[in-house]
Amino acid sequence: MTKKRIMMVAGEASGDDHTAGLALELKRLLPEAEFFGVGGERMRAAGVETLIDISELSVMGLVEVLKHYRRLMGIVERLRQVLRERRPDLLILTDYPEFNLKLAETAKGLGIPVLFYVSPQVWAWRPKRVKKIGARIDRMAVLFPFETAIYEQNGIPVDFVGHPLADHVQVTMSREEARAALGIEGPGPVIGLLPGSRRGEVQRLLPVLIESARQLRERYPDARFPLARASTRAESEFLPLLAEAGLPIELVSGQAQTVMRASDAVITASGTATLEIALVGTPMVIVYKMAPLTFAIMRRMMTIHHVGLANIVSGEEVARELLQDDATPEAIAAEVERILEDDAYRERITAKLGEVRGKLGSSGASRKVATVAARMLGTC
Repeated sequence: MTKKRIMMVAGEASGDDHTAGLALELKRLLPEAEFFGVGGERMRAAGVETLIDISELSVMGLVEVLKHYRRLMGIVERLRQVLRERRPDLLILTDYPEFNLKLAETAKGLGIPVLFYVSPQVWAWRPKRVKKIGARIDRMAVLFPFETAIYEQNGIPVDFVGHPLADHVQVTMSREEARAALGIEGPGPVIGLLPGSRRGEVQRLLPVLIESARQLRERYPDARFPLARASTRAESEFLPLLAEAGLPIELVSGQAQTVMRASDAVITASGTATLEIALVGTPMVIVYKMAPLTFAIMRRMMTIHHVGLANIVSGEEVARELLQDDATPEAIAAEVERILEDDAYRERITAKLGEVRGKLGSSGASRKVATVAARMLGTC
């Protein structure tokens, strides 16, 4: 059997995590396979040759993408050339649809099979994209059970594999043990800060989170604020603002789930982190800011009422969402205070978050999608 060549492309931190898990499972099935593409620290650790680091793709929002369009298209062209020259036996694209679907189109033209892992949120906005997606890919692997019908109705081969977080997020420490692991002592409340994994998210949300912490510190003088840094963001993006703030905000790297577990409440950017926090079981407030024009356009295109994945999976607003102009330090601090002070409110949130795990499917998502990929390669 000839050695299989598999190209993998992830565009952000959560995609790096998911694709790394997939790569490890594929290596067990195909120990001689060659893996290369776009990724970050997790994919490199899993043995994927990263031709381009994930940090170069860290752009979010319509307006933001336009600003970086020429640079991003340059990266697309470099990857198209890789497809032409190295001719992988399979192209696996994880999320990041606007970028990845351009590569899918090129791969289809070259006769390279395409597996798309993590469906674009066609159920949330621009549902007519499904036909375009179907014309460019060979198979879709989805994380949520309600997504399968969308692709089946359009004649697109689809597999529900479940969410990798169902495997990766396991509560193994008590809150006290998590605090000890972070070096947090004292009786004051612990409020976790997660400003996101993209450059634009951090730039917009970090000042708001710092000011929210300042207001909460006035109400709770003993409060502590561990801040989880995503692997895609450098410490230099945080340190100047944190030093200027003069608050007990401690930058924590590589221990996001420990921060979630140690906290009495978490202030988080919308994204995959909201699902992680839900699985850990910590009450949260979800915040987000983007370019005003991007927000206005996306609001018109959206077909659902919530943006936080934890709320979408729950089917209701379990965690309060404060978006755009509503994401003020005053509103954020007030919501955290309510979580800390209102026992009934906090217990309701915790109970609803406890239902999320059951809605993410059974365990073994990485193994299941690896089996799908192996079938596409004709080895399983």
